[in-house]
Amino acid sequence: MRQIILDTETTGLETSLGHRIIEIAAVEMVNRQLTGNHFHQYLNPGREIDPGAQQVHGISLEFLQDKPAFRDVVDDFLGYVAGGELVIHNAPFDVGFLNHELGLLGMEPIQHYCPVITDTLKMAKQLRPGQKNNLDALCRTYQIDNSKRTLHGALVDTELLAEVYLAMTRGQESLMIEAAPVLPQNVARVQRERSRLRVLQAAEEELAAHSAYLEDLDKSSRGNCVWKMAMQGD
Repeated sequence: MRQIILDTETTGLETSLGHRIIEIAAVEMVNRQLTGNHFHQYLNPGREIDPGAQQVHGISLEFLQDKPAFRDVVDDFLGYVAGGELVIHNAPFDVGFLNHELGLLGMEPIQHYCPVITDTLKMAKQLRPGQKNNLDALCRTYQIDNSKRTLHGALVDTELLAEVYLAMTRGQESLMIEAAPVLPQNVARVQRERSRLRVLQAAEEELAAHSAYLEDLDKSSRGNCVWKMAMQGD
């Protein structure tokens, strides 16, 4: 199971006001294990950043002047996330911005590339109704060190969210246990055990009773008794 923990930073809160993504970060997790494979990109939005948003993430337009536009990295981004389950805190916000950016390029929404999207904020509200469920609060609850999070940076937030998600879904590890490999010695042991099995043949009266039962089934199904047809085929 491949999951992509994703976060974005933006110039503001509303795509309807023309706000754009300025940072995308994602970390990969396979079978509940972080792989070290991540995607991280700052983006030039081609517009001003709201002062309130800049206070949250600390990213200035001056810093972004030499960064690529979303259209320049979209193929790399989609190649990274495609087919994975997206895990996002407050998913409607990030998904809305991603779909806005993709829509400006005439491309399909993110759900086309990643049909499964998990919202950890929704999960947290179900687990902790009536409590604060922002990332900092969840880090405190699950005793995750977030001391590096002085500002909202997308890459730091994805790494923290991965730990929060694992803590919230603890107990699902058993669902990920893969079947043990079939080793040659195991095959030999099974074959030995099978050779010791006793084969009990049906008695004549049992065979006759079974045959009569199939005849009744055949009549009631108007000649469509599968078991009888199979036996005739033998």
